[in-house]
Amino acid sequence: MLAEADIKGRVVLLGSVFVVAACGLVYELVAGAVSSYILGDAVTQFSLVIGVFLCAMGVGSYLAKFITRNLLEAFIEIEIWIGLLGGTASITMFAVSAFAQPIFPVVFYLLCAIVGILVGIEIPVLVRILKEGQGISEALSHVLALDYVGALAGSVLFPLVVLPFLGLSRSSVVFGLMNLAVAAIGLKLIKGPKRWTAFRIMLVISLLIGALVYSPNLVGFFEDVMYQDNVVLAKDSPYQRIVITRWRNDIRLYLNGHLQFCSIDEPRYHEALVIPVMEATAHPRNVLILGGGDGLAAREALKYQSVEKILLVDIDPTMTTLGRQRKELLAINGGSLNSSKVRIVNQDAMKFLQQDTGFYDIAIVDLPDPETESLAKLYSKSFYELLFRRLSSGGSMVTQAASPFFAPDAFWCIAKTIAEAFKNGTLTESVTPLPYHLNVPSFGEWGFVMATKHSVDPTKLSPSVTTRYLNAEALRAMFSFSKDMQPREVEVNKLDNPILFTYYKRGWKNFND
Repeated sequence: MLAEADIKGRVVLLGSVFVVAACGLVYELVAGAVSSYILGDAVTQFSLVIGVFLCAMGVGSYLAKFITRNLLEAFIEIEIWIGLLGGTASITMFAVSAFAQPIFPVVFYLLCAIVGILVGIEIPVLVRILKEGQGISEALSHVLALDYVGALAGSVLFPLVVLPFLGLSRSSVVFGLMNLAVAAIGLKLIKGPKRWTAFRIMLVISLLIGALVYSPNLVGFFEDVMYQDNVVLAKDSPYQRIVITRWRNDIRLYLNGHLQFCSIDEPRYHEALVIPVMEATAHPRNVLILGGGDGLAAREALKYQSVEKILLVDIDPTMTTLGRQRKELLAINGGSLNSSKVRIVNQDAMKFLQQDTGFYDIAIVDLPDPETESLAKLYSKSFYELLFRRLSSGGSMVTQAASPFFAPDAFWCIAKTIAEAFKNGTLTESVTPLPYHLNVPSFGEWGFVMATKHSVDPTKLSPSVTTRYLNAEALRAMFSFSKDMQPREVEVNKLDNPILFTYYKRGWKNFND
């Protein structure tokens, strides 16, 4: 059948173990990233994807025992199918999301299961091929060692190299081509007729090369359908998928499928976030912005002549680069991130606060909603305690706080958590946080929480800078809550008990249901 005992053949097959292990791991990571982007809740989606893949691989390992003849031919056949299905998986998922959204979860997890089963068959078949020349013990140890090392290589390459340089759609295509390369190399070890197999390998390779070339256009078309606006930019970073859309004069920014702003009404949000806290603090000079990589919060803070320095901390350098260079964002943020007063640090907000020794008159927290446990830590008691230590005497902070109407428990949980953090801070007396809200057409009713190291009467606040939305009456009205948005009994959000994530998820689920 083949020269399995041949040294060259064994080296080729062992090298194949490393490659297919890396490919299998990358398919898993791509699936988790795409499902998080389309369905949201990254922790849940990655957990489900890993579970489905591992279970399917177990099924595949069991099914491998029924392959009893022509093992190398069977292995090559499996590589062809993995290359085809795994390589086109990302594009397929975007297409289903665009045209058949209701059945996306079914198609998605079915595809994960099929690819997982095929990946699960690979290793047992390779072990049986190699044992003919090495013995079962030696073959198994070599295969498993290379399998684990290959998986490590895939897990390291994906966030550091593959995703930043290839993006989601091309990542799966490139690794699909690697599966096909394994099949093509393995084909050389077979004696006898192999034209039909070679033809199918070349056919799938041609298909994947076409997908590699046109996948950005295809995914762009699918996202145009998904967003119902023209997609002018779609970019994957190690942290998120960034999409900018345009419809006439309306520019919108989406991160992982979630709307961040609509240019038509974003002044309502950003003026409400920044101006009250700036007006509540006498002559603010040093401003800290956590998040806000689009530059819109910085735009509002720069309106104040007293501001000398703004330090903007955003984890994603891709986002802040776009905020400094992308014409659509520059037209909205006024080039704020290019101001000589603004310095950008690309770091996780909590790690930054743990290491920073500076003091700030104002801290503006413009981070994504607590839609995952990992994001909920940025609204925790520990996070706010770190933040308060960085406020100067008489300093103030403000955070966006989700919706007091759609997710009221989450909103009031943030307010209570800030109050508890203040009590444990360096203040000699407790200061009651000032929650407020307004209606942003793109988001609905939206909430914020401000807290200061000095007494503030919100009825005395009034904008002293040019605004598009806020005036004195509107600013003061934001601190009044209607009967259906009154405070409620909630728990404090802590690192070891991220109850905020549960409140947030439950609130939006109840509303959507």
